[in-house]
Amino acid sequence: MKKHSLAGPAMRGGLLAIMAAVLFGLSTPLVQHYGIGVGPFSTAALLYAGAACIATVMRKHAEHEAQLRRTDVPRLLMMVFLGAIVGPVALAWGLQRTSGASASLMLTLEAVFTAVLAWRWYGEVLDRRVIGALLLLLAGGIVLVIEQGLNGQVQLLGLLSVMLATVAWGLDNTISRGVADRDPGQIVWLKSALGTTATIFIAYLMDEPLPTMSALVGLLLVGAAGYGLSLRFYLLAQRAFGAARTGSVFAFAPFIGAVAAFAMGDRSGSWVMFIAGTLMMMGVMLHLSESHEHEHEHPEMEHEHAHSHEDVHHSHRHEVIPIGSHSHHHKHTYLKHSHPHVPDVHHLHTH
Repeated sequence: MKKHSLAGPAMRGGLLAIMAAVLFGLSTPLVQHYGIGVGPFSTAALLYAGAACIATVMRKHAEHEAQLRRTDVPRLLMMVFLGAIVGPVALAWGLQRTSGASASLMLTLEAVFTAVLAWRWYGEVLDRRVIGALLLLLAGGIVLVIEQGLNGQVQLLGLLSVMLATVAWGLDNTISRGVADRDPGQIVWLKSALGTTATIFIAYLMDEPLPTMSALVGLLLVGAAGYGLSLRFYLLAQRAFGAARTGSVFAFAPFIGAVAAFAMGDRSGSWVMFIAGTLMMMGVMLHLSESHEHEHEHPEMEHEHAHSHEDVHHSHRHEVIPIGSHSHHHKHTYLKHSHPHVPDVHHLHTH
């Protein structure tokens, strides 16, 4: 039997999640900068309009991916509502009322909500190490709330709004796990286009002021990179090694955002914020040090997703073996073995 190593999917998923984290992390202080004087719904609309533009440009090689189905529509609509409306609107509103550094760090709690929901909905493993990591992240979030509360009610409300964004995106991340094996370009484009349409309409009803040209261009570019490309990388990372672990690696995004906010002139940091950031960083590192291996079974199943024949889980035959990734309906026979693994599409077994 071909040797199967965790290094392949874990490394690939980790790198994709890191790229998603860098792009999204940098976007937070930039949204605060370009969003001055722009309404929260208008901000969300411009961010996802940028994401839709980049998704349109990158719509190629779709024949190598499994396409969305009618049964995915309810899930996609929930992703739009939570991830493209509630999340960015709450973040934009909060960023106008709290510091960029504290808001960036608070976004780390997205990993907590994602991991807990992935455990409840998909049965992804939460061992003692992961639970300890989540408790450290949660402790850091509590310290941030206390720190902002000491700075005044407005700062606290802003931070709580950012926390609402993390809840929305945590739900979005977990729901999106169900379509992680579909074409990510198609998902990004539909989610962005529908989110943009909805938030533009609400911004019009709310009579929000029109953005300046610099704000318009800036938010479109931030949306293209921090919400379009980042979401594409995030979905591919989920496919590689599961929702909880992708969320954990993605938790580096807030620290990237905090550093970027400091580089842009935000000097709101304090020793309390430093303690919160340290707790959260310890939680992220603890989560990433997890190792998971045991004997498990793969039941007979049929499904469709992008795959290659470089691992032990795809041994079906072709008249001519395709080179690289391809997508088609295929069947898995029963298999029982032991190897290091992560909760990807083939390892969603219960424990």
